[in-house]
Amino acid sequence: MKKFTFCLKISLVSAFCVFLYAFSDPEPMEQYVGYLQKSLTDHYDPGQESAQIKRYELNVTNNGFCRYKRYFNNGKTEYFAFKLSKFKDMDYYGTTNSGKLYIHTKGDDVIVQTYKDRGGDVDSMATQIIIPLKNMEAEDLNLIRDNLEKIVKLPPAEVSKAEVKSED
Repeated sequence: MKKFTFCLKISLVSAFCVFLYAFSDPEPMEQYVGYLQKSLTDHYDPGQESAQIKRYELNVTNNGFCRYKRYFNNGKTEYFAFKLSKFKDMDYYGTTNSGKLYIHTKGDDVIVQTYKDRGGDVDSMATQIIIPLKNMEAEDLNLIRDNLEKIVKLPPAEVSKAEVKSED
């Protein structure tokens, strides 16, 4: 009888844990990344570079990377990428109508690649990425900073779990 009672207790505790997990929040990494992607693409300002840039791609991925690619009219391509967990600080220079967001990393953590450049293809590292933005209020900037800081504070297991999900 004691064995049956013990097994019953374990089953009830397990069922209760599953019940609580079912009502827990979705993955925090996905929430933060989703907000960053929406915010940066909604506020991106192609007008600041329209004379030189043919098109651009700005992606914040579920596995914790920010990728920014610019295609110039002369055929040159610039590619910037960094892991969001390497975020250190950010600055915004400009007005609420138009400005540039400087995202700084902890070290030389920004991958910079150029293709079809007159000086040749270049692979290098940088400490910041600059993104032209428009219609940015102080609250928007604070939310971007908060989301980036929350990603940095996530335990490594949480970031790895997001990487595994994106590879599926």
